[in-house]
Amino acid sequence: MKRMSNTIIGFLNLFTLLVSLPIIGGGLIMAKNSTTCESFLQKPLTIIGFIILIVSIAGFLGACFNITWALWVYLVTMLILIVSLMIITLFGFVVTGQGGGAPVVGRVYKEYHIQDYSIWLRDRVKESENWRSISGCVFGSKTCHKVASWTPFDYMRNGLTPVQSGCCKPPTSCTYGPQGPIMMGQDPDCYKWNNDPNILCYNCDSCKAGVLETIRKDWHKLSILNVVILILLVALYSIGCCAFQNARRADTDYLYGLSGLGKVRPRWNFY
Repeated sequence: MKRMSNTIIGFLNLFTLLVSLPIIGGGLIMAKNSTTCESFLQKPLTIIGFIILIVSIAGFLGACFNITWALWVYLVTMLILIVSLMIITLFGFVVTGQGGGAPVVGRVYKEYHIQDYSIWLRDRVKESENWRSISGCVFGSKTCHKVASWTPFDYMRNGLTPVQSGCCKPPTSCTYGPQGPIMMGQDPDCYKWNNDPNILCYNCDSCKAGVLETIRKDWHKLSILNVVILILLVALYSIGCCAFQNARRADTDYLYGLSGLGKVRPRWNFY
């Protein structure tokens, strides 16, 4: 039974080592294919994957070869990772707790309003430099090209993604005439809308809200994944403490045995 915890942690860390590879790959794929090209979701995912990879290697080597210093590095890094993940997960749930779309009468899709989201998320898109980069990425993704040929009837029967709802069309409540908006006091986004495919509603608050809704959904999923990872890491950490104690006990027994050899009195036979 003495080596049982070492064997278990060795297999578990081999498993987490293999799991870290798709996590890293998923972060890189998200960064490449993301509609919003907003990196504050993809970077944490990639970093977490690399940390899990390093921790798993240290734990695997330490448990399988009784390397005490490797297990020590494993336990310290694991503790830091667990605390960091707890903070990130809690922050993620707080930030993504607000938001969601508002139903539109007679439509399948929803519309999104920037004031419905947390202040921290709003600040991410209010900075002109950040939004210039994000809106350019939304435009480059050609998301709006998919609905460019839609008729009013298509908008009534088909759903839209948050980005399409906010960036590719004006708010449904807008009323237009030949010269533009014909009613005063309409949503400010009604005056920002332009039929030019290069403009559309990319500078609208509704477009920013659509981007935030996409980010909110992705981050909420990531937070749930973090909870699962946390449970696994806490279990690994507990077993790792047992493996560390076994490794230290083995080193102590070895040293004690060597010191004991020096205390053995030789038997001299004079006869």
